[in-house]
Amino acid sequence: MLEIRPNFEWCDKDLPPDAVEARICTYECAFCATCVDTVLHNVCPNCGGGFAPRPIRPKTPRRNRRILCGPERHAVRTTMRNRKGAPR
Repeated sequence: MLEIRPNFEWCDKDLPPDAVEARICTYECAFCATCVDTVLHNVCPNCGGGFAPRPIRPKTPRRNRRILCGPERHAVRTTMRNRKGAPR
C-alpha cells in the first residue's frame, strides 16, 4: 500500500491525504507541485527520478478486508488443461 506521508519533504508544508497538489517519485518521496515545478524541475533530489501526481486516499476505506485475487471465479487455474478441457 502506498505510504501517505504527513508533510512535503522540501517545503515542510502539511500534507493531508486528499491533497491534489502532491507529487511522488517511484520511491514515494512526497513534494508539492510548486516545488516540483519551480525548484526541483521534476527531478527528485533523493533518487533522481521524475514525479507523478499522488493519488488521494479516501477518509474511509471502501472495504474492511483485503482482497488479493478477487472472487474465486477469477482465480488462476493451477491445473493445465488441454483444448477439450481435460486435465493434462
